[in-house]
Amino acid sequence: MEKTKKITSIGGSALIEGIMMRGPKKTTVALRTGKDSIYTEDIEFSGLCQKYKLFRLPLLRGVGGMIDSMRLSYKSLMLSADKAMEGVEVEEEPSKLEKWLDEKFGDKLVSVLMVIASIIGVLFAVGLFFFVPSFLYDLVCKLTSVAESRLFKSVFEGVVKIILFLGYIMAVSQMEDMKRVFMYHGAEHKTIFCYENELDLTVENVRKFRRFHPRCGTSFIVIMLILGIFIGLFVPTAPFGHAWLRPFFRILLVPVSCGIGYELIKFCGKHDNTLTRILSAPGVWAQHITTKEPTDDMIECAIAAITPVIPDDGSDIIGQ
Repeated sequence: MEKTKKITSIGGSALIEGIMMRGPKKTTVALRTGKDSIYTEDIEFSGLCQKYKLFRLPLLRGVGGMIDSMRLSYKSLMLSADKAMEGVEVEEEPSKLEKWLDEKFGDKLVSVLMVIASIIGVLFAVGLFFFVPSFLYDLVCKLTSVAESRLFKSVFEGVVKIILFLGYIMAVSQMEDMKRVFMYHGAEHKTIFCYENELDLTVENVRKFRRFHPRCGTSFIVIMLILGIFIGLFVPTAPFGHAWLRPFFRILLVPVSCGIGYELIKFCGKHDNTLTRILSAPGVWAQHITTKEPTDDMIECAIAAITPVIPDDGSDIIGQ
């Protein structure tokens, strides 16, 4: 684990040709719009933890944090997508469908398409990570005449989910556009490490640090997948006599995995010992896929994103 002089609550996410950084008082998006130009924009965002005291409680703050992260990432991604589309020159005559969509939605077309894509993505993820593992286990039991076991089913589902997750990110990492997103992801981590080590935010200083961070979203997902194995032990293999109901019960228990996972990530972020290294290890290994070494212009973008969100009063510091 990278040694740091302080620990900050500042975090972010990689976007299309850019980075979003969120501090305790401000959120900024920095996007590469040209070889020598970076576009920055502050995003107005009010999280559940700020609005409702309930989501500041242990475990529940993890659920609120995940919802806020998804909302903010979506909002930032929309901005980066809009900027990316501005630089695209369309030479071909638009089709009838494209003309109809443009007439109906106009400037909101990209937003509509993003919403549709998000809904399809969520449905696909639910089917892939909840129903497919359960179906495969039931199929194996039928083909081998092995008696169903809650322990074996939970472990089987968990292992299949982890394989699917790693396989998916390995597959998308081969796409040229995603490679660049993963490079920006690396720039985000290295820049936060540089700030936490109290060095000037320069390309030279940022480049020195590792791209694997213990409080990364990738680590959070991996921890949730592992926790899901233990939580699955409390769900019958066939609730009310129906095996197809088990995935629905698992979906309902996602907030439990999320809440516990969030607390573990916070604990690992604040402490550096044998236990936290073991807990962080699977997520850090997965970051070998989800982060890549960035170029200097990507690091410049990360610096442009983090600099405005650093508060003058040190309210982002959560440990030293």
